[in-house]
Amino acid sequence: MSLAHAGHAASGFPAAALVPPVLFWAYLAAALRQRDPGRPGWDHRRTASFGLGAALLAAGLLLPTGGLPGHMAQHLLLGMLAPLALVLGAPGTLALRTVGRRAGRAALRLLRQPALRVLAHPVTGLLLTAGGLWLLYLTPLHRATLTRPALHGLVLLHFVLSGYLFTWSIAGPDPGPHRPRVPVRLVVLGVGVAAHAVLAQLLYAGALVDVPATGDELRAGATVMYYGGDLAEILLALALLVTWRPERAPRPVPVRA
Repeated sequence: MSLAHAGHAASGFPAAALVPPVLFWAYLAAALRQRDPGRPGWDHRRTASFGLGAALLAAGLLLPTGGLPGHMAQHLLLGMLAPLALVLGAPGTLALRTVGRRAGRAALRLLRQPALRVLAHPVTGLLLTAGGLWLLYLTPLHRATLTRPALHGLVLLHFVLSGYLFTWSIAGPDPGPHRPRVPVRLVVLGVGVAAHAVLAQLLYAGALVDVPATGDELRAGATVMYYGGDLAEILLALALLVTWRPERAPRPVPVRA
């Protein structure tokens, strides 16, 4: 089923927009289970963050996209803002606390696999997110999505998943493979900011891009990408700094004379 177009009802309501409420319902059910006696309660701020992410995800799926600015706003919601709120909800940690110990240990062992370490690296997330945007607008791909709903849905799905992966690799509170140090992650985030800015400038100038739009639409879409992307990336940087826990140096072992 296409993420954005499949399953339209007679009223034009996309069936895919029902997925975020279902995700939040499952999250909320798991969070409420943490209130059982003998268990530490789940942080309500995490629940609120995940709920906000689900709402932003639904808004992105329901957003009218009649022109390039609308498409940019949709990509901003689905690929940057919604993933940030979802990631800060720590759904992976909640899932590990909900399933049995055996399943939890198996999941943690899986996260230590070398292939997942490569996939979870911030550079991989950057290539999938920023690289996906460059591929979309500098090749005929965007033009093709305008007439092929299934392809458009796959592109949106890519932005949701790659946006979540990138956000999690930068500032995710959930457990995962060993992450690079904070300065490295900030550098990768800075490269992402530059990649979005350069692409926005190319769109604004109408240079090298393959987008069937008027000059005014190109400039309006580029403005949404430039300022909206900056806002999302600033929020991601703040999330990284807020959730950062400095590594403590091991205490020296006293040597007896």
